[in-house]
Amino acid sequence: MRSLSMRVLALWALLAVVAPWLVADPNGVVLERILAVPVAEVGGWLGYDDLGRPVWERLAMGARTSFLVAVGVVSVSAAVGTLVGAAASYLGGWWDLLLVRVVDLFLAFPGILLAIALAGLLGPGLDNVVIALATVGWVGYARLARAQVLSLREREHVRAARALGAGAGRILFLHILPLTLAPLIVEATFGVAGAVVAEAGLAFLGLGVQPPEASWGTMVRDGARYMLVAPHLVLAPGVALSLVVLAVNRLGDRLRDRLDVRGGA
Repeated sequence: MRSLSMRVLALWALLAVVAPWLVADPNGVVLERILAVPVAEVGGWLGYDDLGRPVWERLAMGARTSFLVAVGVVSVSAAVGTLVGAAASYLGGWWDLLLVRVVDLFLAFPGILLAIALAGLLGPGLDNVVIALATVGWVGYARLARAQVLSLREREHVRAARALGAGAGRILFLHILPLTLAPLIVEATFGVAGAVVAEAGLAFLGLGVQPPEASWGTMVRDGARYMLVAPHLVLAPGVALSLVVLAVNRLGDRLRDRLDVRGGA
């Protein structure tokens, strides 16, 4: 099962990289193939959608969309949340109090609803989806970094560095943050799964990438109208989405067990 999860993730990443060169014309409309069932021919083995476009090629481009969003959201969220949470907890005082209040404010609203509101304000598009999800996602990393730094800032090696005259920035980046990487990596792994699902949800609502660009969420939305006559339009992106999320979550579970990570409060 572990090797299967890694293969799924490797295939997802590979599709994201080579999709523009792998597919011929994912947006090409062929009226004669509208809602055609899967056939044993190049590009048609997953069938065609309501505009006669090959589902396989749009699935590959949708993998690229979800991968770019997941990498962008997790990178921005982890960087901002870790720096803010670590700095505020190390400095303490009103900096830490301000962070706690801001985090509480964000947690007062359901994350996906806040992301929908932000995406609606910013408008549809890949960049705006990343901004909206990162604006919501940094909070979890900030809380985790804060908890880790609070437990590490009075360790002997930190006191020794402080006694030798090391500045706050040097202590934070060289003596504390490296020790927080394990739980943050696990958090980032689960964050990838959350970003993939959130991107598909926003696309389903029309707040993600816009036609003719492909997304698994828009593929599910467009195919839902033809479930009785062309179920492959929903099954293909739905299965792909489920497999990627399941594989990422299993990888996160394995990393958590291997690194012996215990969540901080």
